[in-house]
Amino acid sequence: FLISSVVNPQCTITASGMTETFDPDQTSNAALIAALSVKRQMPPRAATIALTTAFQESKIRNLRYGDRDSLGLFQQRPSQGWGTEKQILDMVHATNAFYDALEKYKGYETADITKIAQRVQKSGFPEAYRDHEGQGRVLASTLTGHSAAGVTCRLDAVKASVSPARVIGDLSEQMGVTSARPGNGAVTVSAGRAP
Repeated sequence: FLISSVVNPQCTITASGMTETFDPDQTSNAALIAALSVKRQMPPRAATIALTTAFQESKIRNLRYGDRDSLGLFQQRPSQGWGTEKQILDMVHATNAFYDALEKYKGYETADITKIAQRVQKSGFPEAYRDHEGQGRVLASTLTGHSAAGVTCRLDAVKASVSPARVIGDLSEQMGVTSARPGNGAVTVSAGRAP
């Protein structure tokens, strides 16, 4: 048992004296959720609410199954108007749909996380969100840049890579980045000046 914990890939997230451990897929999915809140210029609280919700609903995994017709990171249901199965399994669509619904509630920035998550999701277990607020806060704080150097990952050796064109396409589709350029097996992203 001890040997497997030493060799398994994992990411450690640390903020405000709390430490949580996730696998690389969960961390990648959480990073996308947090990045989309930043892209939308939402307050950090939005990422905390979304990450808390995703942790409760799917353990931040893009599930192809769930209760009734629930799917994806947020266990959204096609029958409840969240989109088609294909759209809900598209993590960018699902996350933006969650944020679209969240923004409809005035005061979500200061509302109780459990109450606002329930208003957006309408879960059968509304109090369960409270159990995951800590994970949501730690992830949001580190992944939105409020807690510097809070993510450390131990990964398996690289066995395959993707082309720079694929990376540029993903950056454009997921984050709207238009300043990425390929070159010599790498991708260069130009950043604007800070305000």
